[in-house]
Amino acid sequence: MSVHSHAQRVTVPQLMACKGVSKIAALTAYIAPIARLLDEALDMILVGDSTAMVGYGLPDTLSITSQTMAAHAAAVVRATHHACVIVDMPFGSYQQSPAQAFASAAGMLAASGVSGVKLEGGRAMAETTRFLVERGIPVLAHVGLMPQYVNTMGGFKAQGMSEAAGRRILEDARAHAEAGAFGVVLEGISEPLAREITAAIGIPTIGIGASPHCDGQILVTEDILGLSGDRIPKFARRFADAGALIRAAAEQYAKEVREGTFPSLDHCFGVRQL
Repeated sequence: MSVHSHAQRVTVPQLMACKGVSKIAALTAYIAPIARLLDEALDMILVGDSTAMVGYGLPDTLSITSQTMAAHAAAVVRATHHACVIVDMPFGSYQQSPAQAFASAAGMLAASGVSGVKLEGGRAMAETTRFLVERGIPVLAHVGLMPQYVNTMGGFKAQGMSEAAGRRILEDARAHAEAGAFGVVLEGISEPLAREITAAIGIPTIGIGASPHCDGQILVTEDILGLSGDRIPKFARRFADAGALIRAAAEQYAKEVREGTFPSLDHCFGVRQL
């Protein structure tokens, strides 16, 4: 049974129970109006550090701060009541040590009310995953194409395309599963590799540019709504053109303001009725 049928907010254990039973539907959200619209349809909402690029027009995700992420995450939590809300830990807030990661993640949960955090990194970060989980903080791992590693990866490039690279990513996912992560995001990896990882580990895999065989899927909401400009990633699909609707509404509003037809007296206060 899909977790979508539950009346209360979806929990981390319910997401874990989806493995091999039902697909997890997830999208990103950064602000309350979008989160409110997505909530009922989804099992999980990720307040991604892609906020930096999508919301602030920055070239990558590296400069967004914990304070900014916490503010966005709190807005999403306040606007929702159904989907499980997870937040990305921003670059530099958890890589130094497990102790640093716990302090940052605990602060993030306290400030925002999210149900867990997402960490990028391979086997080297599995110890941090274990440290957090053992202290009560659910962790969603993220392997493969990792935007916070854009400089060491040489850009946003598909990963795991060779056998050796695929072995490393498989071991990365296994390490996080063994460390207690409740799921793992597989981003930008070869389809056969994503299928192999999904079959090899006992926690849900959430694909983004991975495979239809993953246990769930996530995309950036702006990509599926036509709000990301003319170019969208190969792995995304535009499900609606909300951008065209917004543009048309703005043009109609501007036209009526310039013509003097909006506002009318119906939109004003203290109008004396004759």
